[in-house]
Amino acid sequence: MTQQNPTTTVDAVVVLAAGQGTRMRSRTPKVLHQLGGRSMLGHVLAAAEPLGAGQTVVVVGSGRESVAEHLAQVAPHARPVVQEEQRGSGHAAAVALDALGPVAGAVLIVNGDAPLLRGQTLAALVGAHTDAGNVLTVLTAEVDDPTGLGRIVRDDAGAVRAIVEEKDADPAQRAVREVNAGVYVGDAAAVREALTRVGSGNQQGEQYLTDVLGLLVADGARVGGHRAEDAEDTLGCNDQRELAARRRTMNDRVLDDLMRAGVVVVDPRTTWVDVTAEVTGEAVLHPGTQLLGATAVAAGAVVGPDSTLLDCEVGEGASVVRSHCQLAVIGAAATVGPFSYLRPGTRLARGAKVGAFVETKNVEVGEDSKVPHLSYVGDATIGRGSNVGAATVFVNYDGVAKHHTTVGDHVRIGSDTMLVAPVTVGDGAYTAAGSVITKDVPPGSMAVARATQRNVGGWVGRRRPGTPAAEAAAAAERAAAARDAGGEQSSVTAPGADQ
Repeated sequence: MTQQNPTTTVDAVVVLAAGQGTRMRSRTPKVLHQLGGRSMLGHVLAAAEPLGAGQTVVVVGSGRESVAEHLAQVAPHARPVVQEEQRGSGHAAAVALDALGPVAGAVLIVNGDAPLLRGQTLAALVGAHTDAGNVLTVLTAEVDDPTGLGRIVRDDAGAVRAIVEEKDADPAQRAVREVNAGVYVGDAAAVREALTRVGSGNQQGEQYLTDVLGLLVADGARVGGHRAEDAEDTLGCNDQRELAARRRTMNDRVLDDLMRAGVVVVDPRTTWVDVTAEVTGEAVLHPGTQLLGATAVAAGAVVGPDSTLLDCEVGEGASVVRSHCQLAVIGAAATVGPFSYLRPGTRLARGAKVGAFVETKNVEVGEDSKVPHLSYVGDATIGRGSNVGAATVFVNYDGVAKHHTTVGDHVRIGSDTMLVAPVTVGDGAYTAAGSVITKDVPPGSMAVARATQRNVGGWVGRRRPGTPAAEAAAAAERAAAARDAGGEQSSVTAPGADQ
């Protein structure tokens, strides 16, 4: 684990994630809703990770199986702890501290539905707590509209004295715009002891974590509040409207950072980039671009308009236009689109091209090779400098198993060719348009695999009488007969031309 500054570390992290989230109107547990490439819970854990905690526990309740499974995937170091009955935030914190066992130093307690929290905000909170020598420090925020939020009450000296919920606040307290952000750092032993004294004599019949602050103040302990530099860091997420708003805020932050680093974002309103994606300066993102997952875009690459890349790698100077790509590697100076579909396992070498209406899967396209249009290429290796003609299909599936096709260097595949795998087309070979290739083609050969054309005269008139096709054919035959008759007449009268 990376060594942290002693003033910005904690011994344990507790994430409260047991709530039902009924206002989300979803079967998905509240903290598992996605934004910016992570779940809400994932964002909170990522923000806390730099604090270097020895233990991290996540209190789960509603949807516990799904949350525990998600934790195992994204944060295996974090341990789920079950709150069998949801009896309030104070009860949840007590359950977590019991599961942690003895903790000698500081514990951070944070809600799992605050996806905009950033590591620097938590580090600043912990630093302020340590520097002040506090027993407990609460994160606060200054907001324009504090409606529905707990107010921070300070004395004349500026010390935090209480957190007052809106329903219990008097008019002067309701006018306060500094609110509780629901994030605390405190001495684990002191917090644990205070939680044993938290009652449930309120309208909800629950134990509130906010009561710990008042109890410690009454004990004469040193309690403080640290105001977040950006109030948006503290915003929670309780329904789908708020989730959409948090997505927009997070995306704006990501794009702002990218543009400051030299990335050209033509239209930030329609460009979406996950926090897990990487874009190097001088890359260009056109409107309608989505960079999702672990996508990486190198300098000078151009993506969009209207392109979605999931877990892809785009090399320097490459171009992706109006295409959908997943788990694909697009090499330097390669071009994709428009309207291409690159499926997992696609790897394009430098200068390769996958053009309009082409689908690829599990394929390697060599340097400067081209699949320009209207083709399917699956389970194949294509060498350098080759060209795959329009409407070519790599027939890779026999109904039971997938088979591989190998196309060598400087090969020319004719339009409308079927390559029935397993098959190899050697270096410098050609296939004739309309061929069905079922056998290997030696280097330098021309493969022709199509039936000899046979024209059955008069078939339409006999088999499709009265149809527009038959009428058109009959008219054409009459016109041809008239032309032939005119030619014969001219040849008869020609000798008298000099009389």
